[in-house]
Amino acid sequence: MDRVRFITHKGKQVLLIDSTNSTPEEGVRIADLSRALVSTQPLHSALILIDITGAKISRESVTHSKEVTAFDRPYVKRAALVGADSLPNAFYEAIKRFSQRDFPRFNTREEALDWLVAEESASS
Repeated sequence: MDRVRFITHKGKQVLLIDSTNSTPEEGVRIADLSRALVSTQPLHSALILIDITGAKISRESVTHSKEVTAFDRPYVKRAALVGADSLPNAFYEAIKRFSQRDFPRFNTREEALDWLVAEESASS
């Protein structure tokens, strides 16, 4: 299964970053793949769904995520997070602060996707 791929939801392209059940080392590799793909998108255009359900998180993987999300910021229009219960709140806040981005948390992919495309449609 491709961990980083574009999917379509209600006619809109969304980048799915699937880190479900990943180890910290896999999470770093997935983040690097996402950075490479996001940076090919037009500025302020990418809709991103990050699913970390069941992922194992380490201080190193969070540090790497902070760097990637800061690098990606110019390309991202909106991003949503699913499965954040595996992410300690201090790490979540550190990523938001460092990247100067918001990552609303959702319980399901469907809720996150609906929010991403609804917000995208409303602001077009």
